[in-house]
Amino acid sequence: MTATVRPQVRALRPPFDDVVAGVTVALVLVPQALAYAALAGLPPSAGIMAAIFPPLASALLGSSPYLQTGPTALTALLTMGVLAGTFVPGSPGYVQAAALLALMVGAVRVVIGLARFGSLAYFMSLPVLRGFTSGAAVIIIVSQVPALLGRGSAGLGVWAAAWRAVSDPAAYNYVAIGLGALTVVVVRGLRRVSPLIPGVLVAVLLGLAATAAFGRVTPVVGPMPTTLTAPSLDLPWNRASSLVLGAAVIAVVGFAEPAAIARTFASRRHPWDADRELVAQGAANLVSGLMHGMPVGGSFSRSALNRQAGARTRLSGAVAGLAVLAFLPFSGVLEGLPRAVLAAIVIVSATSLLQLGALLTLWRYAKMQATTALVTFVLTLVMTPRIDYAVVLGISLAVITHLYREAQLGVTVERDGGTVTIRFEGVLWFGSLQALERVLQRLEEDLTGVERVVLDTSRLGRVDFSALMLLYDAEQRLSDQGLDVAITGLHGRGEMIMGRIRRG
Repeated sequence: MTATVRPQVRALRPPFDDVVAGVTVALVLVPQALAYAALAGLPPSAGIMAAIFPPLASALLGSSPYLQTGPTALTALLTMGVLAGTFVPGSPGYVQAAALLALMVGAVRVVIGLARFGSLAYFMSLPVLRGFTSGAAVIIIVSQVPALLGRGSAGLGVWAAAWRAVSDPAAYNYVAIGLGALTVVVVRGLRRVSPLIPGVLVAVLLGLAATAAFGRVTPVVGPMPTTLTAPSLDLPWNRASSLVLGAAVIAVVGFAEPAAIARTFASRRHPWDADRELVAQGAANLVSGLMHGMPVGGSFSRSALNRQAGARTRLSGAVAGLAVLAFLPFSGVLEGLPRAVLAAIVIVSATSLLQLGALLTLWRYAKMQATTALVTFVLTLVMTPRIDYAVVLGISLAVITHLYREAQLGVTVERDGGTVTIRFEGVLWFGSLQALERVLQRLEEDLTGVERVVLDTSRLGRVDFSALMLLYDAEQRLSDQGLDVAITGLHGRGEMIMGRIRRG
């Protein structure tokens, strides 16, 4: 009797581990949502709405039991970059445009996922990804300098605002500087003690305590939302065309982060599905836009915390969203939170994106790939705030570099008596046909003593249709001149297509 009851009790036991993990994540999610909303140039309400509903949608549809969805530093920076050139940061039109951008990002991801093009998660090469994220990390850190010094940005660009803040020491707010430094020490220090200790929450509490003790001597968060916004599609749809490229970039680039997280934590017991995750992340952005939130993505730090806190299923993500919803009526307690504390939280998060050491290491392994990474890094810095353009240019450079390398065909010509053997290495496609044409031309210029020609393709990785047609034409021309011609090494589809060409 006992043996049959225990499994039932175990099966019916409430998922306390997921509840504890979800609440633990929520303690970090709330201040991060405020910080990333500020980074994107949005009010606290946009961050809070993006912290409530996207985790619920992702938990319902996703495949990873650990992935935590919501505002992230990289997505916030991309959002700011896409919108700042067209809308005034912080204005009602800017807030509405951010919601529209979230809807568009969500639609792109859902379409890609339903079309089963999850392989796009791998479309950004590692050099481009490292160069972009490192450049984005620098921009994120620099963008927080004014708040860290207790100054405002006054509508200036990232670099101009940082220079204005730094170049006037007399205007430094040393209380803000002290709180920012304390936040960095607390968050990083407690993370080393135990990842389960919510250092971000501790820093927030210290910041609120400082405001209570000394008054609002530094810029603070200000009014906080205490009720839900009504879902609405009353958005600037007439400006949607100007957001298309940015939405596509955020949809693809922003998915690289949750994809990396899901792959890192995947196992035989908990596999992940790129297409399903795209749909889940798309749905998360759709609901965020509907509730006037901001574009969202997967957070590595919160996902790692979720896993370390004992999460077992996607329920932990839903609990995190519900916990933020439960806190909403009491969010007014955060109105006195110094912005310097939020700036320091953003800076600590951004340091995980900075991979300058990896860029230098890449130079030792592959200089051409490292050049692509460094160019993308520089473009990201120079093209601020339109870093989405930098991503497009970086991807284009990576594709051009790849095509250039693929066009370099290795050719070896050997002669043994009356037999000439031409061996190819690499990929024989329409982009590398020039090398083949040159070799054949030199051969046909002097056929003295040649009786047999062997075109050895066994070392080629791939042969496309254009190359097969050129090989066939060469075979026919040389045969017409009385030579014995053999094309060897073709296999699979290449051999099949060549057979069809010869049969006419």
